[in-house]
Amino acid sequence: MKPVRKKQSKPKKEKGYVSNSTLLLLAFGSAFFPRCLEAVGFPSPINFVHFFMIPASCLVILLTSRNQTRKQVVIVENLLIGLLIFAIIVIASAFYNEAGLINAFLSYMLLTEPFIFLIAMVSLPLSKESFQRFRKWLVSFFYFHLLLVYLQKYILRVDTWGHLGLAPPDRIQGVFFLSGSGHVVGASVSLTFALYCLFLSKFLPFWLRLIIAIAGFGNIILADAKQVILVFMVAGLLLFLLKLQDPILLIKYLTGGLFFGYIFLWCVNNIPAFDAYTTWSDPELYGPNGQATLVKTTALRVIPRHYESALNFWLGLGPGHTVGRLGGWMVHQYRSLLDPFGVTIHQASFDVWREASSFYIMSRSSMFSPLFGWAGIWGDLGVFGLASYLYLAWLVWHYLCLEDFSRFLLLTVFVFGLIMSQMEEPGYMLSVTALIGLQWQKNQWMRS
Repeated sequence: MKPVRKKQSKPKKEKGYVSNSTLLLLAFGSAFFPRCLEAVGFPSPINFVHFFMIPASCLVILLTSRNQTRKQVVIVENLLIGLLIFAIIVIASAFYNEAGLINAFLSYMLLTEPFIFLIAMVSLPLSKESFQRFRKWLVSFFYFHLLLVYLQKYILRVDTWGHLGLAPPDRIQGVFFLSGSGHVVGASVSLTFALYCLFLSKFLPFWLRLIIAIAGFGNIILADAKQVILVFMVAGLLLFLLKLQDPILLIKYLTGGLFFGYIFLWCVNNIPAFDAYTTWSDPELYGPNGQATLVKTTALRVIPRHYESALNFWLGLGPGHTVGRLGGWMVHQYRSLLDPFGVTIHQASFDVWREASSFYIMSRSSMFSPLFGWAGIWGDLGVFGLASYLYLAWLVWHYLCLEDFSRFLLLTVFVFGLIMSQMEEPGYMLSVTALIGLQWQKNQWMRS
């Protein structure tokens, strides 16, 4: 009598993790691709879908994830407390300044979406296979962006489409086509991905990493996004200063910085494609009464003129009422869509634009824009809002930026916040936080 063989059951898939990681990828895509989708015919509300997808996916992951470590729980709890504090300040500012509820919601989401996304990433269980799958899809999104940049330049030739109303190089935007500062956002994502591939993507062959790095740097030249180079150089310098206590790392970063600086200066002086960097070379622009200084500090002079009480110093003029992305141009761009929800506008936003427009230098480069991230947070939400946002950033630095690359990425966000409103650009911010979260997950998996 033959022994009866038991049917071997197939190993069960981690359904919760697979569905959660897929959900998070879809949420990332909802913030990364909407400009692309709108360009091919989707209605403009597609740009707002991520405001619901990101928190919804985070909530699902928090409710369904199992086997979380004590470290994951501590990080999530601290970030949630930070988000709650920030929400209280946004609501208090909106209530005191009679801002619309839609203002409060959009302002809160624009600023906190990256932290919500990080909570979701941290909450995912550690699994080598699932981590590699998630990384593969995320990297594929960045591949597509880079590919689209070069298709736009050499196949579609969008820089010859005069009806777009932008300077020819500004039309090279990758997945962020078509938006006002899409060329800078696209170049920022490209360079971030290029550095990730060059230094950390050991799972890719070296020749491919080198091609991606060259393509990422090339995007900056094609799109004339010179601000990106400056931001990354300043972020590198800040990281270098933070490493002063380690002499070996100090020598390594100093050598690399000097080498890169020499090459960059040589390019500015010898290669026509780098001529645009001479826009910033006039020292007279930067004196106490220089055009660049005056136009950049316009918001700092104009906003306090609209204070009606001492509470405005602490709570600002209300979410979306000054020079952040929401008050600076988003409300104006989507006015017909947001009006039914009771969106409000403040005179301070118009006054900053009017005064800044009197300086000729403003039209030469977005480097001199008076509408930039840190000024927007301070103007909208006051000192309390600025302090609570910095607290959230510190939590990410302390708990999640465990190696130099992640710290460098966070520093680039800090520097971008001094130039324009890129801190409130979902596609860019989620790209940065996704890579920070990816590195954190990798470190946890390697230690386990």
